[in-house]
Amino acid sequence: MIQLAYISSTRGLLTADDIAKILVGSRERNHQRGITGMLLYKGGNVLQILEGKPEQVIALFEVIRQDERHSGVIKLYQRNIAERDFPEWTMGFHDLNADGARNLEGYSEFLDPNFDVLTLTPSKAARLLNAFKNAIR
Repeated sequence: MIQLAYISSTRGLLTADDIAKILVGSRERNHQRGITGMLLYKGGNVLQILEGKPEQVIALFEVIRQDERHSGVIKLYQRNIAERDFPEWTMGFHDLNADGARNLEGYSEFLDPNFDVLTLTPSKAARLLNAFKNAIR
């Protein structure tokens, strides 16, 4: 299996309804493909991690890269994994705009517009996603 993480910007801000529609469809498709992961969203910026068989994850990432709702898609890392970090989530989600998000351990300003994406290393991205996973269980 592999794990792939990327960041991107959405073309315009997403409403709660937009996000809900995306998640419903994504969760069903990811379940069928054996893909798990998590998505963090804030103010038009996305950090997502995908896990599963290499051919499935890479194919999904290519779809995301070509999706007109995304711009500036940057792959942070792709690595082989022995086990999943998000085995129970076909797409875990957290909106960093939500009340109380700043109080979660591991919260970072990384998706704020003034954040310098070049400072986000793969290990920082993985730690951040895992911190949110553990905090919102």
